[in-house]
This record gives sequence, structure tokens and C-alpha cells, in this order.
Amino acid sequence: MEHTPHSTTQHAQKAQGSYLKPRHLVMMALGSAIGTGLFVGTGAAIQTAGPAVLISYLVACLLLVLVMRALGEMAAADPSSGAFSTYAGKAMGPTIGRALGWLWWAQIVVVVAAEATAAAQLVTEMWPSLPQWVWALIFMAIFTAINLVRVGTLGETEFWFALLKVAAVVAFLAVGVLLLIGVLPAPSPGLSNLTEHGGFMPNGITGVAAALLVVIFAFGGTELVTIAAAETEDPQRNVAAAIRTILVRILVFYVGAVTVMVLVLPWNNTELSSSPFVAVLNVAGIPGADVLMNIVIILALLSALNANVYGSSRMLYSLARRGSAPNALAATSMRGVPRAAVVTSVLFGFIAVVLNYLWPETILNIMLNVIGSTCLVVWGLALISQIILRKRADRAGVESPLKMWLFPWLSYFALALLAAIIILGLLDSAVRFQLIATFILVCLIALACKVLIKPRVGSVSADDAAPRT
Repeated sequence: MEHTPHSTTQHAQKAQGSYLKPRHLVMMALGSAIGTGLFVGTGAAIQTAGPAVLISYLVACLLLVLVMRALGEMAAADPSSGAFSTYAGKAMGPTIGRALGWLWWAQIVVVVAAEATAAAQLVTEMWPSLPQWVWALIFMAIFTAINLVRVGTLGETEFWFALLKVAAVVAFLAVGVLLLIGVLPAPSPGLSNLTEHGGFMPNGITGVAAALLVVIFAFGGTELVTIAAAETEDPQRNVAAAIRTILVRILVFYVGAVTVMVLVLPWNNTELSSSPFVAVLNVAGIPGADVLMNIVIILALLSALNANVYGSSRMLYSLARRGSAPNALAATSMRGVPRAAVVTSVLFGFIAVVLNYLWPETILNIMLNVIGSTCLVVWGLALISQIILRKRADRAGVESPLKMWLFPWLSYFALALLAAIIILGLLDSAVRFQLIATFILVCLIALACKVLIKPRVGSVSADDAAPRT
């Protein structure tokens, strides 16, 4: 059974309040998903697809619902800090499980660096007294420290961070609706921006496909809830409730915010590329709203940074427990925090501080391009794992607390949707390069796992990597 951070000192941690509470679980997943992708990447997606970006978001949301339901089924039946990596190992063998874990870890540590970079960029624009790299260093140091204390403190910090940005998105939606119905002094554009400036789909279906990868990156990290579930008091019940809540909120926040953006502003408005939320509020004529929104966006990015440091460290810890990473990374403090895994996971973020110093104008875009399509691999293997494990469970007569709808047809449909996204992406030269690069990366990681990782005496196998309670 996998030794999750809370299992060794379970009773002591309960007294210390070191479990994640259900509200922490929900907000941590939202904290990971509502970050750079929504507040910064949305503008890039709109300018890639035009108003048809709504199709990209609806398709991505449908896929997200199905993937999260599949992940939720596995996590509710078998909560583990390795989550989908553990499930892939059980379903398809240890090499696939290890490769998926390392791929996700690599993706998330890049995201951590991207969140710190994006927040530093915004702070520097508002207060240019310090260079961008100094702010990135400050943010990385603060959230590394937070992640080194007990998990209950981390969860509480993330709860309030995420609650603030949820409130901000709700306020943004309210302002957008008031503007569109003509309540505010600024003139309402109505529905004109959906059909003017080149039409609803100015860049064709390839633009929609290219935007899909941007959107899926925005949703990447939502799977963090299945990792965090292992550190709650009642994983089976909490993960099911959290996934239901998260899906509804992400659908409202993302699709609602993007709808407001494409209605209020022309898709080719240059302000969308830098800060789409601020661009909309400027049109609405809200005094000082741009400054306030920039502050909220900065806090939102830091919230995502905090959640992703947590997720990457727990995945690395799980890999170490299964003999797929150095044994030292499996050590935990008296409060159940895998400190060595935390420190190792934030190293790239500190390296990004140096990159910020060298190339402050380009480093964020480079980072986002590197990890843009890895979510497709993670989600695809998670769906395959769910199909295999569910069929095994059905044959054994084992019931799960949370089940995939219309199994196996919706699981197959989600896989087909992923395949269609990849095929469409191959039609675009830039996306094609990204997909091929990701495929090569996956093959190299899998080869390294097969050749370099040997079974270690005392390690936990992928086949029994579930938490001990």
C-alpha cells in the first residue's frame, strides 16, 4: 500500500489539523486551474480562433468533465498521492505509470515557473522599481516556505487565495453582463463582435484546433484534486464531492468569462493578448478597475503557483515511494510533509529566476509552448487506465463510490475526442511541432524509466500503491 504523507503519523496529524479539509480540496483544484490559463492565456486563445474560441472552450469543457469523472472514479476507489500515475501503473504496467508520473511532474514544475514569471511580469508593469527576476525570486521563496510547513496550513492559505479569485471572476462576470445589457454608461456592443472582423471563425477550423491546446493547458492542473484527495480524512467521500463542485465552477468561470470577452471586444483587439480581463473592464469604464484586477490576477497566479508546488511535490514523493525516484525523496517530516520532494520540485522555478534575468520578455511564452500539449498525454492515459481498471473491478464485482456515466461508451467517446483534437492539431504547423516534440519527450521518458529505473528493495509497487489508513 502506498505510504501517503498522512499515513505514517495519522493520529498525530489529526491532532495537529494537518489533514486537508473538503473545502481545501475544492479550492486547491480551482487554485491550480484558475491561474495563468484563464487570466493570461485566454487572450491568446481568443486571438488564435476568434469568436469561435467558444467552440474550443465548450469542447475542452466537455472533455474535462469526462476526464475528471474518470479520474474521480479511480481516486474514490483507490486514493493515492500518485493518482493517475499509480492507476496507469496498475492498468498498463510500471513503466507506463512511472513515465506518466515523471511527465506530469515535469509539466507542473514548468507551470510553477510560468506562474511565478507571469506574476512577476505583472508586478513589474505596475511597480517597476524592482526588476522582474527579483519578484520571481521573492514569490518562489515565499511559496516554497509555505509548502514546507504542515499540509493544513498550506490548504488554508490556498483556500483564501482561491476564494479571492473566485470572487473576482464572479464580479467580472457581473460587470460584463451589466455592460452587455446596457446598464453601464459605456455603450453595449451587443452581438456584433461575434460576426464582424472576419466572421465567427476567421482563422478556420485549424484556429479552433490550435486554441484547443491553449485551452486544455488552461484546464491542466484540475487533476490535482485526485492527488490531494489522499491527504484528506475521508478520501472516498471527499473526492467525489469535490469533483462534482469543481466541474460546475470551472464551466461557469471559464465559459462565462470567455463569452463576456468575445462579446465585449473584437477578437483581434491587441489588448486581449496581454490582459483580457483588464481590457474588458477598461471598456466598461470602471474607475481603477484595471489596477484592482491586476492585483487580483497577481494573487490568482500566486495561488496557482502554491497549488502546483504542492501537486508536483506529492507526485515526486509517490514516485520515490514506488522506487521510481531517489529514496531520499520519500522521506517526510514529523508532520507528514515530503520536504525533500518539495525542494526538488521548486528547483526549476528558481532556475527560471535566472532565465527571467537573461530573457525577461520571452521566457514565459517559451515555457508555455514547452508544456502546452502534455495534458493530452496525461488525460489520454488516465482514460485508458480507467477503462482497464473499471473492467477489472466489474469482473471482480467491486463497486466504486463514484462511477463513470454510461461506461464504457463515454470513456471511449472521451478518447475519440482526444484523438480528434490531436488530428486537428497536426494540421497546424506550430501545433504539429508541439505535438511531435511532446511525443518524443514521452518516448524518451518512458525509455529512461525502462532502462534506468530498477526495482528497489522495500519500495512500493505500482500494483498496490494505495494509501494506508
